[in-house]
Amino acid sequence: MLDTRPLLLNTDFPPLLRSAMITLQVNLGYRCNQSCSHCHVNAGPNRTEMMDSQTLELVVEVLRRRRPGTLDLTGGAPELHPRFQELVKAARDLGIEVIDRCNLTVLLEPGYEDLPRFLADNQVGITASLPCYSEANVDGQRGKGVFEKSILALQKLNRLGYGRGKHSLNLVYNPTGPFLPPPQGQLERDYKERLQADFGIVFDNLFTITNLPISRFGAVLLAQGQYRDYMTLLKDNFSAGNMETVMCRTLVSVDWQGYLYDCDFNQMLNLPMATNTNAAPAAESDQLIAAADARHLKDLLSDDFCGESIVTGEHCYGCTAGQGSSCGGALTTR
Repeated sequence: MLDTRPLLLNTDFPPLLRSAMITLQVNLGYRCNQSCSHCHVNAGPNRTEMMDSQTLELVVEVLRRRRPGTLDLTGGAPELHPRFQELVKAARDLGIEVIDRCNLTVLLEPGYEDLPRFLADNQVGITASLPCYSEANVDGQRGKGVFEKSILALQKLNRLGYGRGKHSLNLVYNPTGPFLPPPQGQLERDYKERLQADFGIVFDNLFTITNLPISRFGAVLLAQGQYRDYMTLLKDNFSAGNMETVMCRTLVSVDWQGYLYDCDFNQMLNLPMATNTNAAPAAESDQLIAAADARHLKDLLSDDFCGESIVTGEHCYGCTAGQGSSCGGALTTR
């Protein structure tokens, strides 16, 4: 697969510093019941990477020590981890909010029929991918039959009180091609109108997320000769106002082996969190930070790295273009 990584390291993106950690985002593994064309994780049914028990227990210890406001669980399909429910319960017992980044169809997989009830009983917020309210667009990006299954899963969640004021249900839109998301507010209104009218589905918020030029999406851009045009689009729409609220300032991303990153996208590019405040940014380094020197969950037990430099690259323009983009949707609304 073509790789955009070498093109992203040399960057003029403005420097960023970390604030105090609010969210611990944990990738439990890359196994997924789907293989989506836009997936920046390259997740799929044949991936075998999965967090081991020792690392998962260290996650729980970090939660006890650091008490972040939110534990954000992602993958792959995080629910496929055999200790997913155990981790959720541990976090909830500590009073920590839990977000499950769900692809919806996993809720219909054999053996997972009771998962929606578990999520509801433990007050787990669901942030679910639904890249369009059109069957053709969703199936084209995520596979045949995914839209129908997603609708069935959303209806099941609604019956459990999700999106109806009892439990949080947010949907995620990402573009189907090399363009920026439309204004989040208007698109949310369109989603709510269509899903309610066509399927009786309700939800809380729609998050728009810009596709970053990495992994599968980056490979497609290179293969189709669209990479440079897409980067020009991102840079031409850079908004300095988004710099204050980009997610990397208050989030620590953890990979399935327990190593730390400034964001999920850096994790997929194998750009670990800088090991000290004077570390060279990605623009000045043509080598990976050695795994032996990379920060790990055990380091988070004693330090949250507030005030330290964030590792940046050309892909960071994706989070600051237009409305801005984060795991919680647009950074500004219009």
